[in-house]
Amino acid sequence: MKAKTLTVVGVSAAVATVSAAALVAHAQERIELTVVSWGGAYTASQNRAYHEPWMEENPNWRLRGDDGSANALAGLRAQHQAGNVTWDLVDMLPSDAQLACDEGIILPIDHDAMLEPAPDGTPASEDFLPGSLGECFIPQIVYSTVVTYNTEMFPSDAQPQTVDDFFNVEDFPGRRAIQDRPAVNLEWALYADGVPPDEVYDVLMTPEGVDRAFDKLDTIKEHLIFWTEGSQAPQLLADREVAFATGYNGRIFDASEVEGQPFEIIWDGQVVEWDGWVIPDGPKADHALEYVRWATDTQRLADQAKFISYGPARASSNELVGEHADLGIDMRPHMPTYPENYQTPIILDNDFWTDYGDELRERFANWMLR
Repeated sequence: MKAKTLTVVGVSAAVATVSAAALVAHAQERIELTVVSWGGAYTASQNRAYHEPWMEENPNWRLRGDDGSANALAGLRAQHQAGNVTWDLVDMLPSDAQLACDEGIILPIDHDAMLEPAPDGTPASEDFLPGSLGECFIPQIVYSTVVTYNTEMFPSDAQPQTVDDFFNVEDFPGRRAIQDRPAVNLEWALYADGVPPDEVYDVLMTPEGVDRAFDKLDTIKEHLIFWTEGSQAPQLLADREVAFATGYNGRIFDASEVEGQPFEIIWDGQVVEWDGWVIPDGPKADHALEYVRWATDTQRLADQAKFISYGPARASSNELVGEHADLGIDMRPHMPTYPENYQTPIILDNDFWTDYGDELRERFANWMLR
């Protein structure tokens, strides 16, 4: 009996030794992930809030950036078709994420099993803001596309205030810069034409509504410049090539508060969206999931709000939003969801753009060329 006991103890010790060795080997394994995002102030906020702290805690990890999110869906499709998936974690819009999910090129997410609960134990599915979770989509931020303007290009007693003013070239002259896609622009056209925010998609879902939106855009067509990358909008404003520009509220915050540009955001009609992560169906999916579980916990999402004016996608994170890490200013009034800013929001309908996006993108591209 004593000999058998010794034998069992010996085997257990050997297993423990092997397990410890395996853990050490895993900790020393060199792991490199290519993380795709949007660039500019947004990627900088991710670097400071997530990527750099993770690599400091895990020296064997290397996160390499790629500013390819503007063409993320096309890039993932091409890599999947070629059988060579080189992107490991991708920041993507929900409508594109749903298309990629339907095509089976990104991983489905069991949110409560794969993501951290809130500090009080609330499951992830209840802590992330309502409507933000997708079948393959892990939300990260709430942001908005806004109209902004260069305050020095208008008299101090006649500053624009509304989306209507953006379409009013007589009282508010100057060129306007808008993104080269239909989403947001068609919504604003209908809103400026008198459609209430909560009825925009009911109207846009009809052929007559689409015609109405394009007719409204025609009224400012000769005053438009089109931008593709998010960094172009504030640059066009700074260079005074345009008086107005549409842009992401975080980039405008960075330009005005960090760089000191004379920009003012028009919160009227802000188009509110989610943005977040998807995990490509590739060779490093397990590592990507390990990282994103940490990067989307309550503290990490609150940390990002220290560097950019995008609201965290978790309820538990919103309670932790405080001052900007460098400027020392209260970040809450700069968030899209701040009560004074959130008077007339248009909530972007990702299901609508999933269903009608291809058709409207084609029409919008043809309209730009006319």
